[in-house]
Amino acid sequence: MHQIRALMSGLIYKVIAGDIDCEIDSVIYDSRKVVQNSLFVCVKGYISDGHAYIRQAIAKGAIAVLIQEDQSILTNDELLMLAEEEHVLILAVLDTRKALAKASASLYKNPSTEMHMIGVTGTKGKTTTTYMIREIYEQAGKNTGLIGTVSNIIAGKVCPASHTTPESNDLQQILREMADGQQEICVMEVSSQGLMLDRVYGCNFEIAAFTNLYRDHIGTHEHSDMEDYLCAKLKIFDRSEIAVINADCEVSDRVIEYATTKCKIFTYGINTACDVRASHIRKAKVSGKIGSYFYLKTPWYEGEVFVAMAGNFNIYNALCAIAVTGASGISFEYIKKGLDHVFVPGRLQAVHNDNSFSVFVDYAHNAASLENILLTLREYCTGRLITVFGCGGDRSTTRRFEQGEISGKYSDLTIITSDNPRSEDPNEIISHIETGIKKTAGKYMIEPDRRSAIALAFSLACDDDFVIIAGKGHENYQIFHDRTIHFDDVETAYELLEEGKRK
Repeated sequence: MHQIRALMSGLIYKVIAGDIDCEIDSVIYDSRKVVQNSLFVCVKGYISDGHAYIRQAIAKGAIAVLIQEDQSILTNDELLMLAEEEHVLILAVLDTRKALAKASASLYKNPSTEMHMIGVTGTKGKTTTTYMIREIYEQAGKNTGLIGTVSNIIAGKVCPASHTTPESNDLQQILREMADGQQEICVMEVSSQGLMLDRVYGCNFEIAAFTNLYRDHIGTHEHSDMEDYLCAKLKIFDRSEIAVINADCEVSDRVIEYATTKCKIFTYGINTACDVRASHIRKAKVSGKIGSYFYLKTPWYEGEVFVAMAGNFNIYNALCAIAVTGASGISFEYIKKGLDHVFVPGRLQAVHNDNSFSVFVDYAHNAASLENILLTLREYCTGRLITVFGCGGDRSTTRRFEQGEISGKYSDLTIITSDNPRSEDPNEIISHIETGIKKTAGKYMIEPDRRSAIALAFSLACDDDFVIIAGKGHENYQIFHDRTIHFDDVETAYELLEEGKRK
């Protein structure tokens, strides 16, 4: 049991009614998950407001409720009557999201203080960079947990992830599992939403990294504009000791200026004078792995490095990982081993086969990411580049036009298919992509069924062609308006390639 007064320590709150010394077993923000003897924290979301579910939460066993001072769902008189009738404690705070984060950290005994916390934010590269950082630490013998878009890794066990950055209560529970599992380090992706919604408010980072900023996540339920997007990401430095920043990023001056007042700074890049820099870059294929060699110069060591992932953007990801791990004292030997062994599910993932063409699966789901992947693979491909992709429903239509245009511009052949149509008609989404591709001279075909589209690409692939299956990466599902089905691009590709061998 946990005393409410202790959990609320350090927070400014007002007792509306009830006994502040009551004890609870859990802190819960989703009324559907309320159990006996819990504290229900009312969080206002974009679609629903937790304050509307106070009565349901109490009926399910909540004995304490935390509300936001400016809520307008229930009047003060209604709250007082409810507290008296149901014998519950009702507290009010200025910001329930921050209170949820602090109370959850206290509930789980502040697990982040028991590990070295590494946070990575940015529009692109978070997932790959965190995997690179984790691999380097693991090569150095450090037990390292990971929290991110693809999965959470706790004591070597891989668990599915539902959010890039979990809600604060879920995050603290994961961190407690890591601490109890003797993880020395936690490496986590920190999304702009995670920062804006104070999901990491209960954590302090030893090192925070900023990869880049591109136009994305602008919309009704995300950020109002690019300035709002940037400001959300900058919040990571408010709770960090060391900042690692991409010096080649367009907003690097803003980021460095902000972080300098709060953190020790290490910069990385290729084109700008910085602390961790790559030069003499050359693409290479080593033991079947496509990637790049580059000469590395840092404040700690210098020499040649091979990163087993193709493209300049992965050199940037590697430099970020080097700066983070170098700043924490990891030797050059383990950095080289880590970057040579790194593997990221669904990020330019090779689907190995015995055919004369190559197959890759990647999560690229916006124009910038798709352009990066196609330009990167073009450097290695001596045949044609065949791209299979669709776009998600209930998302920006502009993104569809842009992706169609990019694929038409850089692919030799595009096969337009479905991604996650959600509530939309898949054919309408495809028509939007087609509008974009028609701006180019790019050849294209349409096959709405994703499995059939991949099969079509394989049937058309010739010697030395590259087939890139883009958009879903690590995801293993497809969402339609009335159902969600299992669908994994890597798994499907292997199945179809095996079927092709038997024909």
